Amino acid sequence: MQAVILAAGMGKRLRDLTENNTKCMVKVNEIPLIDRMLSILSGYDLSRIVIVVGYQAENLKTHIRSLPCSIPIEFVENPIYDKTNNIYSLALAQQYLAAEDTVLLESDLIFEPRLLDKILNSKDKNVALVAKYESWMDGTVVRLDSKNRIVSFIPKSGFRYSDINTYYKTVNIYKFSKEFSRNYYIPFLQAYMQTQGKNEYYEQVLRILTFLDQTDFKALPLDDEKWYEIDDAQDLDIAEAIFAENKQRLTKYFKRYGGYWRFPQMLDYCYLVNPYFPPDRMKDELRSNFDVLLTEYPSGSGINNLLAGKYFSIKQSLIAVGNGAAELIRSLMRFTTGKLGVILPTFEEYPNRYNKEDLVVFKPETDGFTYSADDLMDFYADKQISSLLIVNPDNPSGNFIKIEDLMRLLSWCKSRDIRIIIDESFVDFSDFSEQTLLVNQILENNPHLVVIKSISKSYGVPGLRLGIMATADSDLLTQVKGDLPIWNINSFAEFYMQIFSKYEKLYHEGCRLFCEERKRFKAELQKVPFLKVYPSQANYFLCEVTGKYTSPELTEKLLEQNILIKDCSTKVAFDGRNFIRIAIRNRQDNTNLCKKLNSLPEK
Repeated sequence: MQAVILAAGMGKRLRDLTENNTKCMVKVNEIPLIDRMLSILSGYDLSRIVIVVGYQAENLKTHIRSLPCSIPIEFVENPIYDKTNNIYSLALAQQYLAAEDTVLLESDLIFEPRLLDKILNSKDKNVALVAKYESWMDGTVVRLDSKNRIVSFIPKSGFRYSDINTYYKTVNIYKFSKEFSRNYYIPFLQAYMQTQGKNEYYEQVLRILTFLDQTDFKALPLDDEKWYEIDDAQDLDIAEAIFAENKQRLTKYFKRYGGYWRFPQMLDYCYLVNPYFPPDRMKDELRSNFDVLLTEYPSGSGINNLLAGKYFSIKQSLIAVGNGAAELIRSLMRFTTGKLGVILPTFEEYPNRYNKEDLVVFKPETDGFTYSADDLMDFYADKQISSLLIVNPDNPSGNFIKIEDLMRLLSWCKSRDIRIIIDESFVDFSDFSEQTLLVNQILENNPHLVVIKSISKSYGVPGLRLGIMATADSDLLTQVKGDLPIWNINSFAEFYMQIFSKYEKLYHEGCRLFCEERKRFKAELQKVPFLKVYPSQANYFLCEVTGKYTSPELTEKLLEQNILIKDCSTKVAFDGRNFIRIAIRNRQDNTNLCKKLNSLPEK
């Protein structure tokens, strides 16, 4: 068995990274792609490695010759790499294909050794590694039959997004027997180039061969093996996260602040949204209006404030809609002055937006960082603060102050001329009904009250980027509105607010189902021997890691199994104690997490 690597391309989409280097010299976490590939191949009993070079050929050959590799390496040069495609590069190596069984690889791949184990140990002599199609993938797509034979290669013109559940993407690692190469692949390769030219892809030949029953060309679907194809800077960024060492990998994931749909195998337990809303029918309505929402401008902020008022049944004059609550928090903190009372730990977007010297911090000394309205009034009674911030339920503790106690706190702040900012993004997850302060009478009777609510969290639509701020402080509201662009939300978010009322009953049912699952999930988590689970009225649990691992170790251990949780140990308020935050997902996911936690090995 030999390996043939195609490495002649220019890698134009990687721009400056390939200005003086080939694509396979691009580094992923400081290691060039070709170094990784040759290191992996060196672990197998191969007779030789044949590398087809072209662009920057001498630089690449010099680099490869400097690497420690126990397997003989031979080079084939494509002198017209800039005028041809990989079909010609492979044709230049056809005498090698005819001489030995071959594993064929493209040099812009990064993968773990298990992929080669899988294909080299396969009983099938002619096989392509494939992966279930995902939205990030680009390139050759195939269909398989029940015996994993490739029955068709899907051309770009024939690709249908409605059929993606039936598609597989080729990983661009193949195994060919020398008989297959001699009798089928090489003759058809030569014929194809004679009729279609040299600026084509070698997969087109495989596409034709699938029409011949006697070739019996098979696919070998991957399971959870890691791989990535690097064509541009975004691919490189994603690959660096996937293939980083555990500690660095965790850092790289968290620095993304979301976008984890690019990692479809990841089970994200930092994901703080409602797993029971929106319903399929609502998503279908959004899909049915996709074309017009994509191609038409959204309304200006005045109309969207009207829609947001309708959404929450409050007056348009009391509300501002934002591109996510984060946009409103930024403006609110900009127009807030004086000393700000903050409870820690909490959602750090607020204090991070404020002058640290002007924060007056209350840190609960209770187990689980619980606190009450009375605790706040006692602590701030002799403090000179202009504003008081409360996230209710709080994040990450899940602490909750009921509305009757909030009303007492509102009166207390009013008597001391203190603005009170209440973020109730998670309030709909509580077990108690009618807890919102988004009520016309409450707002109008308390102009010192500001309510912030993210529509991402309990409504399960973080991709729409919606949030609102409500207050009867007209001067503050005018300042915040003036700080926002007139078109600050898109047409999809606007349409969502327009149709929400039709699904409001389903929303309340979704919240009820969520509360049931939270109760069940808590009972399951409490069975994990090294976790202390604190009560929560939000859609997450704060857990103290009491043994077996530290919280960073546990986070890294779960990441090895593609489960992402939040390590809270770095938060100042925890003083280095081992805390994690676990979101509440659907029953199947939550059950799976508990099984993983209970099956973790000793250190």
